Amino acid sequence: MDQLKTFHPTGIFDNIKVLEFRDDVLKSLTDEGKKHILLNFSGITFMDSAGLGSLVLLLKTVRAHGGTLYLCHVNQQIKMLFELTNMDRIFKIFTTEQAFLEQYQD
Repeated sequence: MDQLKTFHPTGIFDNIKVLEFRDDVLKSLTDEGKKHILLNFSGITFMDSAGLGSLVLLLKTVRAHGGTLYLCHVNQQIKMLFELTNMDRIFKIFTTEQAFLEQYQD
């Protein structure tokens, strides 16, 4: 669990929301030496295409720093957005944080 950092964004997931915690994600990767980032979406009520685009950029940033990005607790609207855009093939999505932790290995 030393390599894992979990974030709990809330509200509407858009490019502004990503900007709110992007620096914290980078700090976790560079300063804290974390390799795995988990975004727990249990507090996210809605995500639009701009939010999805920002999430893709965040994924690229995490990968560029040698990390891996995971998602969990994705609601039905967001899950549908991922499926319609085939992003469910790109992102590693878990039903719950517990489901992620059961499969997670440092």
